[in-house]
Amino acid sequence: MTTNTKQNILILCTGNSCRSHIGEGFLRAAVGDLANVQSAGSKPAGHVHPLAIKVMAEVGIDISGHRSKHLKEFLDQRVDTVITVCGNADQVCPIFPGQLNRHHWPFFDPAKATGTDDEVLQCFRDVRDEMRRVFEAYAAGLRDAQ
Repeated sequence: MTTNTKQNILILCTGNSCRSHIGEGFLRAAVGDLANVQSAGSKPAGHVHPLAIKVMAEVGIDISGHRSKHLKEFLDQRVDTVITVCGNADQVCPIFPGQLNRHHWPFFDPAKATGTDDEVLQCFRDVRDEMRRVFEAYAAGLRDAQ
C-alpha cells in the first residue's frame, strides 16, 4: 500500500549538539524528499558544536543552520521512527505518537574527545565517517522500500 505521507524520523542524543546533527545531516542528504528528518536532545546544549559543523562541511553537508532542540518539541507530533545515537537518550526516550520503529545506534561522543586540537578534530572526523556509513546504509534501505 502506497501512501503520500512522508515518514517522520527523529534522531535523538543527549545534548543535540554533535551526533544527532551529524546523523540528521547525512540522513536528510541521503533520503531527500522521502522523509522528514529532525534531531533533538534530552538535555539540549543550546548550540551545534562548531567542529560538527566543520567536519560535515568537509563532506559537503551544511548543518550550520541547525539548532539544538529539546525532544519535548516533538511530543505532540507524529514520529514514525526514532533513532537514538547515545545510551542516555535511549534510556530516557519516550514513545512518540504514531511511532512505529525505534533504532539504537550508539556512537562515541566526539565532544568528549581529549588531546591536541588536531586529535580532537580527527575524533570528530572518525565519528562522522562511522555515522555516514550507518546512516547512508539505512537511507538506502528506506529508498529500496519505496
